Amino acid sequence: MESRYERTTGLIGEDGLEKLKRSRVLLFGVGGVGGHAAEALVRAGVGALDIVDGDAFSPSNLNRQLFATEKTVGELKVAAARRRLLEVDSSASVTPHALFFAPDTPFDFSPYDHVIDAIDSVPGKLEIILRARAAGVPVISCMGAGNKLDPSAFRAADIYETKVCPLARVMRRLCRENGIDALRVVYSEEPPAATGSTPASISFVPAAAGLLLAAETVKTLLAK
Repeated sequence: MESRYERTTGLIGEDGLEKLKRSRVLLFGVGGVGGHAAEALVRAGVGALDIVDGDAFSPSNLNRQLFATEKTVGELKVAAARRRLLEVDSSASVTPHALFFAPDTPFDFSPYDHVIDAIDSVPGKLEIILRARAAGVPVISCMGAGNKLDPSAFRAADIYETKVCPLARVMRRLCRENGIDALRVVYSEEPPAATGSTPASISFVPAAAGLLLAAETVKTLLAK
């Protein structure tokens, strides 16, 4: 009979799959970017995933967010995400945290093997990075995915190698000010489109960023 992970082990081997199964990842944000990262991690074989998001789905999420459907509008994102992820793999451990992470939010980072930041708040992003570093846990942060149309423009790099992205510019300054000498990020080299006050989006762009976040996380877990 075919194994669930038959094609995955062809790439990473049985030892690699065991590493992923023993790993616990903390993901902040399960929207357009984070939702695709979450599902990719579970499908890759990551055994435990904690998802943090205090928001509920709205109709405007339907154009890009993986767990947003007409049935889940109004539902907490972490609840809908957990249900979907367990439909993919009922043996996975998916722990929802229905909260908005902020600099004063109590949260223990020490139990995790990797942290993913897929939120929009700059103070929250910086705090996630600082706390992950203090706990000695690898972290990757997503820069701006709004106002973009080209999914092929996303790159994974150190924060100090980024260019074009306005959010990356802000985060570079904050990293310098807080003594952060290196940070793995996903960012886009596509100049952002000029839009109104609300960032514009389309289905395939946040997905590309989320999948790249998941790929970078898996690489780090396998290298441990």
